[in-house]
Amino acid sequence: MTDACVLGVDSSTQSCKVEVRDLATGRLLATGAAPHPPAYPPSSEQHPRDWVAAFTTAAREALDRCPGRPAVRAISVAAQCHGLVLLDEHGRPLRAAKLWNDTTGAPNLARLVDDIGAQPWIRRIGSLPTAAFTIAKVAWMAEHEPGMFDRTAAMVLPHDYLTYWLTGALVTDRSEASGTGYFDTAARQWVPEYLSLAAGHRDWPAMLPTVLGPCEAAGTLRAEAADALGIDDADVLVGPGGGDQHAAYLGLGLDDGDQYIGIGTSGVVATSTRAPIFDPTGMVDGVADLTGGYLPLVSTLNAARVGDVAARLLGTDLATLADLALAAGDRRGPVLVPYLDGERKPNRPDAHGTVADLTSHTTREELARAFVEGPLLSLMSARDDLRACGVDLDGSPVAVGGGTRSRATLQLLADLLGEQVTVLDADEATARGACVQAAAVAAGTDVAGLRDLAKRWQPAVREQVSPRTTGRDLAALRGRWAELARMTQLDGGGRP
Repeated sequence: MTDACVLGVDSSTQSCKVEVRDLATGRLLATGAAPHPPAYPPSSEQHPRDWVAAFTTAAREALDRCPGRPAVRAISVAAQCHGLVLLDEHGRPLRAAKLWNDTTGAPNLARLVDDIGAQPWIRRIGSLPTAAFTIAKVAWMAEHEPGMFDRTAAMVLPHDYLTYWLTGALVTDRSEASGTGYFDTAARQWVPEYLSLAAGHRDWPAMLPTVLGPCEAAGTLRAEAADALGIDDADVLVGPGGGDQHAAYLGLGLDDGDQYIGIGTSGVVATSTRAPIFDPTGMVDGVADLTGGYLPLVSTLNAARVGDVAARLLGTDLATLADLALAAGDRRGPVLVPYLDGERKPNRPDAHGTVADLTSHTTREELARAFVEGPLLSLMSARDDLRACGVDLDGSPVAVGGGTRSRATLQLLADLLGEQVTVLDADEATARGACVQAAAVAAGTDVAGLRDLAKRWQPAVREQVSPRTTGRDLAALRGRWAELARMTQLDGGGRP
C-alpha cells in the first residue's frame, strides 16, 4: 500500500464515473467509467441494479489504474437528482426507477399544484416542483401502479440507493432532499402531508431516509460492497453524497455569487448563497447545496443533446456543427426555442421545439448556429430569473459539462454574456466534488473545513473565451427568443 485516497462517484443519467484522488493533496490518481442503459423522455427509467453494475465496473477500473494501489479511506456518491427508487422490506428495488427526465407525472403534478397552491408550496420548500421532481413520480405511481406502495418499505433517491448499497444505511443529504418536492429546506424536515396529497395517507416518515449534514458519515463500507468494488481496506467511511450539480459546484471550488453554467444533458445556471431563496414565479429552485447553504438554480431540460439532434438533421458530426456555427455571418438569422422534449423551466412538459425566421437566404451556417445558440438563450433567460429574485451573480461565469467541449458553444456563450467565460481543468466536476466531500468526511472536518478544502483543491484554469465584437444585435435576438418562448405555451402545458 502507498498513500491514502478517496473515491468520488458521479452516477449520471448516461454513465457512472469514478475518480480516485490523493487524500492529502487532491491529486487525481486514476479514473474509471461505465455506461448506463439509455433512457429518454417521456417515460425515462433505469433499474438500480444497472447503476450498481456500472459503479462496480468503474470503481474497479479506476483502482486498477492507480499506481501503488493506495488505501481507500472514504467514498462519496453524487448522482442524478429527483429519481424515485422504491425498496421492499429487504432493501431490494421493487421496479425500475423513474428518472428526473421522466415527464409522465406532469398531469399529476399539475393537480398537486392546484391542491397545494403554487405560492404556499414555494414558501414552504423554496421551489415550485415540476414533472422532474420526485413528488410527481410518487403521484404517477399512486395512480398507475396503486399496489406498489403497499409493498414499499423505503422510498429513496438514486444517490441514496447507492449509498445504501455501500453501507446498509437509508440516508440522504439536504441537496437531494430539497429536490423532492416534500422537504422544507429552511426547517430541514420532511413534509409528509404533501406525500399524502400525492399518494394517500401512509406512514411516510417511516419510509423516508434520514437527512445527514454536509460532513456527516453515512456509515462504513459493507464487506459485500467492498468485495464487489475490489476494496480490501478496513473501516472505509462513506459520505452523505449529494446531487450532481451540487457536487459539481463544490468540486469547482466556487464561491457565493459565482456564475455556474452547466451545459450537459440538462442546462443549469446556479450560484450559492447562505440564505434561502424563494422565487414567487416558480422559475428558480431554492435548493440546498453541499455546504450547509443554498444553491438557487434554474435547470432546463434541453441542452447538449440539442447539438446531437442538429448534427443528425444537418447530416454532419459535432465538430463540423461547431465549425458551421462559428462561420455564420453577422445577420441575426433563424432562432431556435429548444424545447425538443418539453421543458421543465418554464414548466412546459408537452411543448416542442420551434425554429423561426427562416428565409430563402438562410444559410446552413446560420441554422447550425441557431441550434447551438438556442439552449444558451434558455440559460440567459434563466440567469435573468435568478437576478430578478435578488440573487447576487457578480462573480465570474464558469462553464461546465460536456457541452463545453464545443468551441462554438463557449464562444456563443461568451458573446451572449458579454463576459469572459472560464472553463476549469475538471473533466468530471461532479466526481471531483464527491471526492472533496469524501476527503472532508475522512478528515472529520466541519462545514468551514469542507469549504476551505474545496478552495484548496480548486482546479486550475483550462481556458478562457472572450466575447467577440460582431454586427449582430444580441439584445434584439434575446427579445425575439423570449417572444417565441412565450408562444410555446400549450393549453394545460404548465402552471404559473
